[in-house]
Amino acid sequence: QVQLVESGGGLVQTGGSLRLSCAASGRTFSSYSMGWFRQAPGKERDFVAAISTSGRNTYYADSVKDRFTLSRDNAKNTVALEMNDLKPEDTAVYYCAARLGGWCASPGTYHYWGQGTQVTVSS
Repeated sequence: QVQLVESGGGLVQTGGSLRLSCAASGRTFSSYSMGWFRQAPGKERDFVAAISTSGRNTYYADSVKDRFTLSRDNAKNTVALEMNDLKPEDTAVYYCAARLGGWCASPGTYHYWGQGTQVTVSS
């Protein structure tokens, strides 16, 4: 069992930055690929970024590539999503998720989810 707790959301102006963190419980954190997803009101949950179990490989949705950076610290059981040059269309609830084995962009394949953290970008 893995429990995930996100933090770092908030209100920011267009062009601003935020850093989201996800803290995981459990002794097998390094066995899980980690992903971030987001969901805006009335929309489906969309893939944002994912990182491999080792942290050597990262994957991003086209909409956030070159603006967001995902990293992990397996010694501290944490994942961080650095978000720069934020735009109003980035406004959503952001979720951290864990998946055994390789990464995947499909939210249905992730086994554990955090409660989400709200990110609001004002224009």
